[in-house]
Amino acid sequence: MIRIRLTQMLDDKGFKEKRKITLKEVAKEACLSQPTLSRISNIPGYNTNTDTINALCKYFKCKPGDILEFYPDE
Repeated sequence: MIRIRLTQMLDDKGFKEKRKITLKEVAKEACLSQPTLSRISNIPGYNTNTDTINALCKYFKCKPGDILEFYPDE
């Protein structure tokens, strides 16, 4: 299963910038819907598309491998 590390990325960015970053802020700046980001952060294995991954990578200034994590199926 591929998981999107959105919550961890928010925590890391907030720590670096010494402030709380909300999903609403990310949604606005990345031109994504807040419900989509909420599903990504709350539903393990949520299926999204490459446009969403691309927008998140632009926002966090990272590579897809930084935001995606692979967990082998049991």
